[in-house]
Amino acid sequence: MRRIGFAIMLAGIVVFVFGIIFYLQGNSLVGPTSSFMYSNPKWIVNGQWITVIGVLILSAGLGISLRRPKS
Repeated sequence: MRRIGFAIMLAGIVVFVFGIIFYLQGNSLVGPTSSFMYSNPKWIVNGQWITVIGVLILSAGLGISLRRPKS
């Protein structure tokens, strides 16, 4: 069960990082200027939601990995 929890936590971290990158691209802080996400207010909001979803996935994986098996 811990392996599943670890895999879910890893997926949550990846989603979280992508959300941060999308947020920063929407704010014109990273990325190429030719990107459709660059300086786009829609991607500021999308990045925030993707980051929140990443945190939720990460916390679900943490909860699964810390859960004690029933005896």
